[in-house]
Amino acid sequence: MPQQTLEQILRQGLEARGASPDDETLRRFRIYYDNLSEYNRVMNLTAITGEEDTARLHFLDCAALLDAGELDGKTLIDVGTGAGFPGLVLKILRPGLRLTLLDSLDKRLAFLRDTCEKLGFDDVALVHARAEELPDGFRERFDYASARAVARLNILCELCLPCVRPGGAFLAMKGPELDAELREAYVALKALGGKTERVIDYTIPGTDVRHSAAVIRKIAPTPARYPRRWAQIKKKPL
Repeated sequence: MPQQTLEQILRQGLEARGASPDDETLRRFRIYYDNLSEYNRVMNLTAITGEEDTARLHFLDCAALLDAGELDGKTLIDVGTGAGFPGLVLKILRPGLRLTLLDSLDKRLAFLRDTCEKLGFDDVALVHARAEELPDGFRERFDYASARAVARLNILCELCLPCVRPGGAFLAMKGPELDAELREAYVALKALGGKTERVIDYTIPGTDVRHSAAVIRKIAPTPARYPRRWAQIKKKPL
């Protein structure tokens, strides 16, 4: 059987999720993949390479967050975005998403800036900052915050929930062992104004890889003392 192209894998995988990508969406994923591959030769953006693995283990994995809620027209900050996962994938799938990509490394933001330009996205905000050092005006501003396997959930909640407006949600992408992390994060959620709304368990289309994502609803404002300094967060997580 001939090897499937990136576009074929994405079309089948997204259709399996109930989405029907148009040609422009697939064209943008091709641009994203090509630019990621080019930059990855000179900087460490991802250990996952090749059309099939990138399509499945990055693009289709991130697409699972489409089940978390309506994204078109909403604001989302992707914390510790790295090579743009999941934020830029969601922007390709929902172009009306008002996206902010936050990362502490300027070289990753240089890649994302170039990629957004090639994708025709002139409305994506790129922010060079550490997650615990919220820029002015970012507190409780966003409908959604997202993070993908950046840290343990109790730590992620302190980094991400302060960005989310009351009524919004933090979308945490994790592996299959999410229940233990949710139990561990109970105190953090209570302190930060969050509550677990639901867990999305899924298998990445075309693989036997199982992942989970937590939808954590912001039910109360986060006290002003959070997030703490990174040294405090790391030394004594909530």
